[in-house]
Amino acid sequence: MKEAIIELFREHQQMAVVISIFISVLIAVLGIVPSFFITAANILFFGFWQGTLISFIGEAVGALVAFLLYRKGFKKAAHNKLEKFPKLVQLVDAQGRPAFLLILALRLIPFVPSGLVTFAAAIGKVTLTVFLIASSIGKVPALLIEAYSVYQVTSFGWQGKLILVLVAAGLLFFVIKNQKKKV
Repeated sequence: MKEAIIELFREHQQMAVVISIFISVLIAVLGIVPSFFITAANILFFGFWQGTLISFIGEAVGALVAFLLYRKGFKKAAHNKLEKFPKLVQLVDAQGRPAFLLILALRLIPFVPSGLVTFAAAIGKVTLTVFLIASSIGKVPALLIEAYSVYQVTSFGWQGKLILVLVAAGLLFFVIKNQKKKV
């Protein structure tokens, strides 16, 4: 996927930044697609710092657009769907400083899906300003970690990538094994 995006950037170099931001917005609106491949494409095409900055802008704009769309379309129908996630239900009811701190905290936790945080904030009482500031600040550390990781993985040789795949497979096996024990 990242190769296709890089090729798209090469074919349309004058519009590469706009294309990248558009893809990030699309990812944010979909809410379930991971953003690491656009971050990887940005870093490989634009360089580490410029690629990271473009990824940050894309994620911030994407969160804003997703927030506005979710608020417009799902506010009334969705509250029941979030009952499985107590922190997100807390976010739906939060306002002001508590909402800011909750969004910031949820953005800093790497395993909380970004789309769910945006969705919960959008259907709740959070103002657009509070959401945008907290969300953007919270994305900075996570995006820097993601960008650095992507940069390091792309500079691995085939041996490093093989080791990474084996470690990931081992972790996946461990997680699945532990989940079966809980059920």
